Amino acid sequence: MVLSINSATRESGGFLTVSGQLKNTGSAAFVNTTAWRGNELTASGTSVAGVSLTDKVGKKRYYVLRDTDGRCLCTTGVSTIEAGQTVPFFAQFPAPPAAASEVEFNLPTFATATIKISG
Repeated sequence: MVLSINSATRESGGFLTVSGQLKNTGSAAFVNTTAWRGNELTASGTSVAGVSLTDKVGKKRYYVLRDTDGRCLCTTGVSTIEAGQTVPFFAQFPAPPAAASEVEFNLPTFATATIKISG
């Protein structure tokens, strides 16, 4: 699996939306997506609810937002990614302070990546 981040954009209202894609570069279907949902937001079903952002300068971790029913404001329904298939994803977070220009992106089973914030 290859994870690509396309953008991390500040939105009005104090939100930060991260979007990108997950691509299965293997020769078989990928079905090990359960770890991506994390342990807290299981009401979201198969999802990327386990994603978090870390502001190392501000020493704060940000978790994906939820709606009033406790479901993540993120991509859901990701249970199988067929060989060669690319699946778009997004996750929305509370925005770090305006002075924060980058954060660490953490999705279980992937290496941590530093991403730049725009907007």
